[in-house]
Amino acid sequence: MSDAIENAKAAAAKARHELADTLEAIEDKFDVPKRTGELVDKAKAAYERNPVPWIVGGAAVAIVALGLVAWAIFGGDDD
Repeated sequence: MSDAIENAKAAAAKARHELADTLEAIEDKFDVPKRTGELVDKAKAAYERNPVPWIVGGAAVAIVALGLVAWAIFGGDDD
């Protein structure tokens, strides 16, 4: 009888440990500030390796933004 109780206690302890590990993994996955920091670090590393695509992308965004502003200002009202 004692062995059965000890086995049940060991199984319960193992299940609690596995549940705690699972909950920690879920919490880590949904930690937005941590994930944002990781993304920023990756972007910084990518920029340091090769800044040209970042510069080209930034210039493209600026051109599109200026085009939209010019369109809004100088576009005729057809109403």
